[in-house]
Amino acid sequence: MRQAEITRTTNETAISVSVNLDGTGTSRCQTGVGFFDHMLDQLARHAMIDLEISAKGDLHIDDHHTVEDVGIALGQALAKALGDKRGIRRYGHFRLAMDDTQVACALDLSARPFLIFTLAFPTAKIGTFDTELVREFFQALATHGGITLHIDQIHGLNSHHLAEAAFKSVARALREAVEPDPRLGSALPSTKGAL
Repeated sequence: MRQAEITRTTNETAISVSVNLDGTGTSRCQTGVGFFDHMLDQLARHAMIDLEISAKGDLHIDDHHTVEDVGIALGQALAKALGDKRGIRRYGHFRLAMDDTQVACALDLSARPFLIFTLAFPTAKIGTFDTELVREFFQALATHGGITLHIDQIHGLNSHHLAEAAFKSVARALREAVEPDPRLGSALPSTKGAL
């Protein structure tokens, strides 16, 4: 029931995304960008959503279009799987520690997209992956998922740890937000009557 599939095809990328919000955290992500696949696996595992992503992009140019367009398609898939959002907790937050790094995420599945992102990566790359693409992914996810998303660096010295802590903290906050609230029943978590 809380599942969705999205296909997005442009001159730059061809992407298919499948999500199951009530999954077990399994993932099959093949984007052609190794570090990004690793981050998407972390997102699925720690959000406890099943996630399948297949992406073919213009990687001969760079990774930007692929990473951004996966964020767009995943955001759309999450919004579709949530439907009218009846009965969910709506809000989520998590502070995640990883070695030298601590990253905090707070989010609201509000249908009012906004991104606050305060991570300052000490290096421009993690292997061959451009660290600026972490923000690009989350911007696309927030915009197309209708998510108010705050990702804040508390501490951090290592670019890999910062990126991974960001994905994991978002995952744990998302897990909380999409969970059914047994006290809410089928009501909307809003006084406005719509989200």
